[in-house]
Amino acid sequence: MVFSGKTPVSEATSRRVREAAEALGYSGPDPRAASLRRGRSGIVGVVLEEHLGAAFLDPVTRLTMDGLAEAVAPLGAGLLLLRDGLGAASAASAPTLTTAPVDAAVLMGCSGSLRESLAAVLARRLPVVVLEGDAGDDVPQIRLDSREAQRQAASHVKGLGHTRVAILTLPTTVARRRGWLDAGAADRITVDVTRDRLAGARDVFPGAPAYASAGSSIDEGLRAGREMLGAADRPTAVLAQSDVLAAGIIRAAEEAGLRVPEDLSVTGFDGVVVDGLAPYELTTLVQPATDKGRAAGEAVAAMLEGRVAASIHFTCRFREGNTTGPAPV
Repeated sequence: MVFSGKTPVSEATSRRVREAAEALGYSGPDPRAASLRRGRSGIVGVVLEEHLGAAFLDPVTRLTMDGLAEAVAPLGAGLLLLRDGLGAASAASAPTLTTAPVDAAVLMGCSGSLRESLAAVLARRLPVVVLEGDAGDDVPQIRLDSREAQRQAASHVKGLGHTRVAILTLPTTVARRRGWLDAGAADRITVDVTRDRLAGARDVFPGAPAYASAGSSIDEGLRAGREMLGAADRPTAVLAQSDVLAAGIIRAAEEAGLRVPEDLSVTGFDGVVVDGLAPYELTTLVQPATDKGRAAGEAVAAMLEGRVAASIHFTCRFREGNTTGPAPV
């Protein structure tokens, strides 16, 4: 009763029990035993596409995981990070999406395998929440207004007089191939976030060329920027689908001797802190990454407690920085 807190106990009794327990080296009931009594493992699986080390280089992933961990902590649950491949794991004994002993799953929508992962979880009849992905009407979803937000950034750039605009996207499929997208590529994009943000940019700039990155990192942005800015008809503005990609574009511009924003305007997406970007302050869309993770965790908690979890739609906030300016004459 003292350790569980389920029954009121006087302060004096509580103190004596805890002192005796400390003398015996007893720290309290094993949470695994409680999980077994409930028929649960006490584990929530979080499914990511990338290698886990690479995923945590992305500040948005870190912020989202912070919120998720905070929300499931009252359950006494831990998080198990899984890759979304349905086959063999990197080690023969490592858990996979189809074998991991989890009570529920959270699927990250920045994945080209979202639908396959969702089918695997539903086949196990586990509670599942999808973050930024289209999971249909029967699965709780934590959505973001990616298309509307990206359209707002594109409209800002158009208002500054830019017409030669390029788009740098997040990965488009599970293959993560980098390079320019052909005319029909938009119809083949399997990553919902990428597709939505590309659609928002092309709502304003229908013919804008788009280059797909292989991941969200400064190095990927730098690599893409070198190719974009090396062309004779280089763009005067780049709409990047993440802040770290935008930071890489700015580095490429500096390499090429271009001034930001006088020669090149750059927008990002996320509203995160990017180390080493000063004196630049990105023009970007600020998304509530921690709140998204917290909402996903709260939805998981609701389902594990037998309650209905509702889908939630978050919105981004446009923030003008000093990386966009009038189109050069």
